[in-house]
Amino acid sequence: MTSHDNNSPESSVRNAFPASEVGTPVSEPLADAANQMRDIAEVAAVEVITTAAVHLMSAAAVKCGLAAGDDAEELKDLDEARKLITALAGFVTAAAPEIGSQHAGPIRDGLRSLQLAFREASSIPDAPGKGPGEKYTGPVN
Repeated sequence: MTSHDNNSPESSVRNAFPASEVGTPVSEPLADAANQMRDIAEVAAVEVITTAAVHLMSAAAVKCGLAAGDDAEELKDLDEARKLITALAGFVTAAAPEIGSQHAGPIRDGLRSLQLAFREASSIPDAPGKGPGEKYTGPVN
């Protein structure tokens, strides 16, 4: 065994907490986590689902080059956009029966707009039905 082994006196000193931290209560971070869980518990599932969809749509829009500002072209990344749009398509397809057409309709409209924007931004067009998310939505034209 070496002197740096877990059983050596050096390791117990090296891993010891300073005296000022020994009495620090651990309950503050736990209380914050409990408050956050209580807050999320009060949010309806449809709100969580639509918020997640909006995040996916926003990220995909930026990656399609639709960001506001002069740097929109620099932020464009069609490989990343394809992944986000496909994830959104699967997500909304799975979630639609749970959230109803009132909430799913606008998300589907946004998804379709993103699919069309992707097609316009791409220099090599995908075959019909092979674009991002089209395995879930069917061909978009």
